[in-house]
Amino acid sequence: MTSTASTTSTTSTAPTAVTAAAPRSGPHAVPPPAPGEAGVRVPYRDLVAFVANVLIAKGLPEDRAGVAAEALCHGDLTGFTSHGITNLTRLYLPLFDSGRCDPRAEPRIVADHGASVLLDARRALGLWAATEAMDLAVERAREYGVGMVSVRGATHFGCTGHHALRAVRHHMVGLVTANCGRQRIVRPLGGRVPMLGTNPLALAAPAGDRPPFVLDMATTVAPTGRVRAAARARQSVPVGWLQDDDGAPVTDPAAFDRGQAHLCWLGGDPHTGAYKGFGLGLLVEVLSALVPGAGLGPQENKAEPVGPDDDIGYFMLAIAPGRLRSEAEFLTDAADLFGALLGCPPVRADEPVRYPGWPEDARCRDRRAHGVPLDAALHREMLDLARNSGLRFPAAVEPTEAGSPT
Repeated sequence: MTSTASTTSTTSTAPTAVTAAAPRSGPHAVPPPAPGEAGVRVPYRDLVAFVANVLIAKGLPEDRAGVAAEALCHGDLTGFTSHGITNLTRLYLPLFDSGRCDPRAEPRIVADHGASVLLDARRALGLWAATEAMDLAVERAREYGVGMVSVRGATHFGCTGHHALRAVRHHMVGLVTANCGRQRIVRPLGGRVPMLGTNPLALAAPAGDRPPFVLDMATTVAPTGRVRAAARARQSVPVGWLQDDDGAPVTDPAAFDRGQAHLCWLGGDPHTGAYKGFGLGLLVEVLSALVPGAGLGPQENKAEPVGPDDDIGYFMLAIAPGRLRSEAEFLTDAADLFGALLGCPPVRADEPVRYPGWPEDARCRDRRAHGVPLDAALHREMLDLARNSGLRFPAAVEPTEAGSPT
């Protein structure tokens, strides 16, 4: 990372993570079902190595390819399969082939004021550049109590929660937002012209000896990846995900890419709170694009839909509560907070109360131990990619070794 700031700055090195106690998931620790649960299972580490080798073949340095592969496989590990390796051939490899992503890019520090940094990613692959940006935010938070890294000139970075979680390793709170650059696929509330992206955000926080709290969400009802996954599977989507030009519900996911349907904001319609999703989408646009000077979605006289998501902006914030009060007390209070939620009497005895991050942690541990499930179509796609790349795809885990399908 190079700097053009007037103040002194250095390339950040990821600090050594603090080893937390083993997470406790409480009763009924069997991971809940998730998309991609049925199918061929492959060893997680072998899958990461395969993805890394594919990226290396595109010119990405080996160390960065490993970081990027872990970020991409996070989707499959936690159950967010719409943001996992299904995007390798659909999103990331085309980024390289089109020249929209530079595998040799060196992000540059434009401004450095200690607790706040402006970083130009220079079209680097977001899967690793976002990771490095969050590590820099953590480094600054360790010194100042808070670290903010604002990023422009970036590309797609996979699961937002993966990057927020890096702060939790250091007993910090991580907040990450990203706009969709100049891509315009969602209409402002009451408007007829798409002007915004799905604009995701994520917050991750320690939970003592329990799985971290991780809220990872789009500001629309569903991200585009889930809509397109339903279209590939020839499945309908629930009422409330898509609307036509006149606001009527659409359940055919293929209509989205035909330009005959639009994503709905979180909250559904104005009577059920769509202004909240729209407002959150704009919040993300302000933090991620307006602050660093990244590509804005809404632009007067430039409202063409489904444009490329170039010049994406990120907002990376790490908060170190241990600089404000006793870290031990903070972690104790975090354990009490999330423990109380887990202990809440449930409406149904067989459906105990959980918080965001708990199910994903359970799936993660199961899949690390028993292999990552890939549906048949994705498995064939990866076999074809391996064959065309001259690489070997991981052998499937024997059924007797695989974990429970539920």
